[in-house]
Amino acid sequence: MTLAVEFGDGPLIVDDAAGRQRRGSLVAGVGFGSALRVRGEYFEAVQVRLSPLVARAVLGVSPAELDGAVVALDDLWGREASRIREQLSEVPSWEDRFALTDALLARRRGTGASVDPEVAWAWRRIVSSRGLVRVDGLADEVGWSRKRLWSRFRSQIGLPPKRAAKLVRFDHAAHRLAAGDGAARVAAESGYADQSHLHRDVVAFTGVTPATVAGEPWLAIDDFAWPGR
Repeated sequence: MTLAVEFGDGPLIVDDAAGRQRRGSLVAGVGFGSALRVRGEYFEAVQVRLSPLVARAVLGVSPAELDGAVVALDDLWGREASRIREQLSEVPSWEDRFALTDALLARRRGTGASVDPEVAWAWRRIVSSRGLVRVDGLADEVGWSRKRLWSRFRSQIGLPPKRAAKLVRFDHAAHRLAAGDGAARVAAESGYADQSHLHRDVVAFTGVTPATVAGEPWLAIDDFAWPGR
């Protein structure tokens, strides 16, 4: 999930794929960051990528309640959102801003609701398998019924397990493409049926093709995809 805390003179303006607009600090649901387009002048912001495992505690709401939308941070945090903006604008360096943000997130995580251990385990299995785990078997592995795991996973992570696995698989493939690997090889080694299957997923998640996704700005800030930048 994407959390952006804006400060400075000008507004941070974000347009989503549906044409809806948000101004100022915001939260974007799981898998939504790649569809955002940022514009505006004279603004500064701290952007944080939140694991779904800590998002509920940090944000104060379940990711499922966002329903994939972009939400104003003021609507979630109230006065605390204004306070952190003021503090970020007053400190003299980015190191201090990052430290302030880290301290705030750690405090909120420590006092917020955590996800069920079984849900966390299922999410980690999906991530460690790069989205290739057989999700129908996850319930048996944690000792829950399929209905119970699907319901808890959806409410606490914000996506059903199959959608989460598809997103994780895409994320891995996008990083491979950004690292310079060819689309055919990425498709073959990332669990896609063929190159056209990869193409459909990339277009569905980003609106661009595998040949151009590596240049997207949401990947350009990722040290894993762009080491040394």
